Amino acid sequence: MTIRFDGKVVIVTGAGGGLGRCHALDFAKRGAKVVVNDLGGAVDGSGGGSEAAQKVVAEITAAGGTAIANGASVTDDAGVAQLVKQTMDAYGRIDILIANAGILRDKSFAKMEIADFNAVMAVHVMGSVKPAKAVWQIMRDQQYGRIVVTTSSTGLYGNFGQTNYGCAKLGLVGFMNTLKLEGAKDNIKVNAICPVAATRMTENLMPAQMLDALKPEYVTPAVVFLASEDAPTGVIISAGAGVFSSSQIVESTGVNLGHNANADTVADNWAKISDFTGAKHFTMGNEHSAHIFERLQDKPVAG
Repeated sequence: MTIRFDGKVVIVTGAGGGLGRCHALDFAKRGAKVVVNDLGGAVDGSGGGSEAAQKVVAEITAAGGTAIANGASVTDDAGVAQLVKQTMDAYGRIDILIANAGILRDKSFAKMEIADFNAVMAVHVMGSVKPAKAVWQIMRDQQYGRIVVTTSSTGLYGNFGQTNYGCAKLGLVGFMNTLKLEGAKDNIKVNAICPVAATRMTENLMPAQMLDALKPEYVTPAVVFLASEDAPTGVIISAGAGVFSSSQIVESTGVNLGHNANADTVADNWAKISDFTGAKHFTMGNEHSAHIFERLQDKPVAG
């Protein structure tokens, strides 16, 4: 099976280097018209300019592909509007959004300033929400759309010194979980990539000997698949060094302790409550509620 994107238009944010650049190059190689968005700032979000985006466009066009550059910040309403207008003026449609832009402001929570939290949340969360909102009606009108947000193992599992980053990255999973439901009737699929890669954002977090095995291009196959015609929806794919896996939020079977339960009976039954044998993944909130009502049919465990 060969995945192609002939006639499709993709916006890749944060595409001036690292993961975004690799995604943009592969989409172009597979026939997509690519909008390379990059503010060109430092890892912490300071500075900016679209020179990095222009370089990636040059790479794509030199290889025979079609691309344009955009230097807007994904946190800026006017910039995002201009990004979408530029794309529609050039190509007349938007089929795929790869929300890849991100920054780091790593510090332990004790040392972190609220400004560090706000900056990371603004780029990762609202920097995904704003472009998604700007293309949403276009995709609905087309009856076709693919959105891939970028989560992280820090969001899924935690990492010391990254409370802001982890909060933002798990927030995007929550965003995906509802957006996939709202987009289903209009053939809009929404997924998440959880990359493990050596980029500017991770080079100081990994031993040198690991960096070569974790090239960003090893993540791109999962992103391209998640944006394809036959992609699933509402899934998280972890990708790095040629290894691919899928993550889910699951819930234990649980136990009915009855209306007279108190903290002591919860403590006494913690082993049962936290037993993940037969755990389930729910695809929407009402399935979780149904699970609770199902447990209510069980005879309460004596306290």
